Amino acid sequence: MHRKIDVADLVVGMYLQEFVGQWIDNPFWRKSFLITNARDVALIRASKAREVWIDTAKGLDLPTPVAQMSAARPPASRQGAKSTPALPVLPETAPVTPELHRAARICAQGKEAVADMFREARMGNAIDTAGVAQLVQDISDSVTRNTSALISLARLKTADDYTYMHSVAVCAMMIALARQLGLDEEETCAAGVAGLLHDMGKALLPPAVLNKPGKLTAAEYAIVRSHPELGHRILLSAGGAAAMSLDVCLHHHEKMDSTGYPKGLRGDQISLHARMAAVCDVYDAITSNRPYKQGWDPAESMRQMGQWAGSHFDPLVFQAFAKCLGIYPIGSLVRLASGWIGVVIAQTAGSLTTPVVKVFYSTRMKKRIPPEDLDLSVKDCRERILGREDPAKWNFPDLNAMWSGLPQVGSPQRPADGISQK
Repeated sequence: MHRKIDVADLVVGMYLQEFVGQWIDNPFWRKSFLITNARDVALIRASKAREVWIDTAKGLDLPTPVAQMSAARPPASRQGAKSTPALPVLPETAPVTPELHRAARICAQGKEAVADMFREARMGNAIDTAGVAQLVQDISDSVTRNTSALISLARLKTADDYTYMHSVAVCAMMIALARQLGLDEEETCAAGVAGLLHDMGKALLPPAVLNKPGKLTAAEYAIVRSHPELGHRILLSAGGAAAMSLDVCLHHHEKMDSTGYPKGLRGDQISLHARMAAVCDVYDAITSNRPYKQGWDPAESMRQMGQWAGSHFDPLVFQAFAKCLGIYPIGSLVRLASGWIGVVIAQTAGSLTTPVVKVFYSTRMKKRIPPEDLDLSVKDCRERILGREDPAKWNFPDLNAMWSGLPQVGSPQRPADGISQK
């Protein structure tokens, strides 16, 4: 069976039958072939071709949910989501560096606001869920100006800040993801509020358990797993919390294969908004420094999460999330074809594989070079990304400062070694 798909959906193991468009858009001399390595996938995605035909009799097909989406023109909407057949890459509407300075102020305000809500909850006082509207609007405005700035900056949290800044980060990612999925502005704002309030139950967890630097015992893990229901109870008692916030708070740890908690829901039993929160929550958790581990590199985190799509995450929601932040999110350390090493500093509207990279090290000369910003999406740019590099291997002490332009917070990420204790 031949199927026309977006190049973003290509994976190793598919049989490419034909490119859609002019033959000159084909980066290969062959017309039809089995895709056997990730480099071919990257070359196709970096080409001018936006769609290809695959032969599912000779190679892999799309995962069932994605195949159903591809076959439907337009696809059926899901719980209010105004989906599109091929999700566009949201362009950055403002330079990232100026927005990072504005985002730093918003993050500081957000951290204090969430800390105040946690303090009120610990004292048994009703929290002002309606009072978060202005903060969510400020975060939304920042995401509108530049999709990645605040999200990337919120990743550089300290262990002490984690619980509060995590809520700010999930709020920002929920807003960006809602827009990528085509939700209207009212639903997008509600998703941001839900993201900000999703972890309220942690206010009632013992600090010794929440911030334990080592592996949790079975009893301690059971305590941590109680936080969705505790948070749901807090929001109910406060009154005024929207249905979406209650739902996301209770169900953001549910998984598509029913192995999540607290209810063990499966697939369509989980709302779209809770599926969104699951992706946002895990990405921030695994890329942030924690008491028991260093955060993972953003690009490696995306790769790992892609492997969990289908079992842990809704594949379509994760696909939209990847198009928000990019395959190589800001802060990713990458190697270029020339042998230069650089850090991703901005996304571009052209392709997920052609961000702006600040190169600063030559593997051929084995030394630092004057930093230079390269926009890989520019037509005459001959550079391309060969793959991600492990920051722990290189140990560049100023890596975060290079992409943020701000005084360094935290330390470079280590490679992935397993999913978070969350």
